[in-house]
Amino acid sequence: MRRLVAVGAWLIVSAVVGCGGANIATVSGVVKVDGKPYKDAIVSFQPIGDKGNQNPGRGSAGVTDAAGRYSLDYDGEKPGAIVGKHRVRIFTKFGAEMPADASSESVPGGKFVERIPAEWHDDSTKEFTVPAAGTATADFDIVTKKPAKQ
Repeated sequence: MRRLVAVGAWLIVSAVVGCGGANIATVSGVVKVDGKPYKDAIVSFQPIGDKGNQNPGRGSAGVTDAAGRYSLDYDGEKPGAIVGKHRVRIFTKFGAEMPADASSESVPGGKFVERIPAEWHDDSTKEFTVPAAGTATADFDIVTKKPAKQ
């Protein structure tokens, strides 16, 4: 009998979590670095909790193509991201080829140096709010070059 009750309770909890799970909306956009589409960037959205919901759910991620376009996948299974406010982090995918115009970004020995500033990944305070209807314009233009003094 205990086993039956335990299995029944587990099924109810699973059904509630599955049905009442996170509201997911599709998210896509373009990443540019210094005005040019950036290939092989990982775009990560992590939901930001609040007092009422300290753990709003899992994050979403996508990888940019040659045109800088990406689409997020939630939990590696569903397209999109949880509706609401997210911390955004963008960094270059490990093993990505350096763009032809970025040879000065390499160091002796062929080691890779991240072109995207830390303010977009390790030190990110960037936020994006995913609307319930989703969006195809979650675009990010990352500036690495400081404007020339005139």
